[in-house]
Amino acid sequence: MEKQVLIHLQTVIEDNGQKETNTSKQIGKFYRKNNMDVITFEEKTEDNYSIKSFITIHPEKVNIKRSGAVSMNQQFRMEKVTENVYTHPHGNLHMETYTNSINYQALDSQHEGQLNIEYTVKLNGQDERKHKLTLTLKKEEAE
Repeated sequence: MEKQVLIHLQTVIEDNGQKETNTSKQIGKFYRKNNMDVITFEEKTEDNYSIKSFITIHPEKVNIKRSGAVSMNQQFRMEKVTENVYTHPHGNLHMETYTNSINYQALDSQHEGQLNIEYTVKLNGQDERKHKLTLTLKKEEAE
């Protein structure tokens, strides 16, 4: 069953002691299919480009697929390196992702949902940077 949800996405990137935090709030959709949870939403950039996100959460892995102004298909597998190409208006970047931890509390009638992923990324073979992704889901209250 599909539910409309409020999504709060925060990413923190640590690079040589510097921290960069990005936060976005969207309204999206959440549904459960077999043993997988799916979250979809669309965000607009400052330049009014559209980026669609499609997140699948399995017991042992998470996949974030983005399409539109930027595109990528980033996989998170516990203690494994995954690779993908991040495509944006200024070119392509090769991404190497190593997942340190995935913690997921599913959205249910009692709890908001929360996904936490800690990982490192190397872009085009440069030094790796630490990333922390926190995604919170709340059921949208009927007006």
